[in-house]
Amino acid sequence: MKPDPVIFVVDDDEAVRDSLCFLLEAAGYRCAAFPSGAALLQARPALSFGCLLLDVRMPEIDGVTTLERLRAEGFLLPTIIITGHADVPLAVRAMKAGARDFIEKPFSDGVILEAIAAALSAEANAPGQEAVAKVASLSPREREVLEGLVAGLPNKTIAYDLGISPRTVEIHRAHVMEKLAARSLSDLVRTALAAGVDVRPRR
Repeated sequence: MKPDPVIFVVDDDEAVRDSLCFLLEAAGYRCAAFPSGAALLQARPALSFGCLLLDVRMPEIDGVTTLERLRAEGFLLPTIIITGHADVPLAVRAMKAGARDFIEKPFSDGVILEAIAAALSAEANAPGQEAVAKVASLSPREREVLEGLVAGLPNKTIAYDLGISPRTVEIHRAHVMEKLAARSLSDLVRTALAAGVDVRPRR
């Protein structure tokens, strides 16, 4: 029998840590809070079954670097990256490092609890067959737009590269989001990675 999951909250803002732990404990989770990535890394031998909530922007060691170091040492806890400054290259790096989700501040209580529940479920670690099928449903042009998006290119640059208008890119982007059932940036990047789409930054 697995122990009750512990949610490890890592954020340099004490008010955020306290607020998240209050929410998590009210929802029935055990919570352990750390003020920095360095503090979490020092405690890593004690990390148990659960989930990591990692803020990106922290002094000394940022959240994604912390995750990369944990993964390199074999710690595979499902991880949710939290950031107030989302961008595609950062999302790609976080997902490649093994993050389960990528959530932008400010977020609602429901969003964070739903993300944790998904991260803790076996379904969160299912193989990428469904992702492959979703990407295969894209038209050739939609696939090109997807590749540009996950490479971190803005709409105008994608439009220039493909010889189409920015408005047309926006239309294709909406179709891509719909076909991949992506509600957010992290959904889009996660599906692309699972399907084997080339997500290397360009330019």
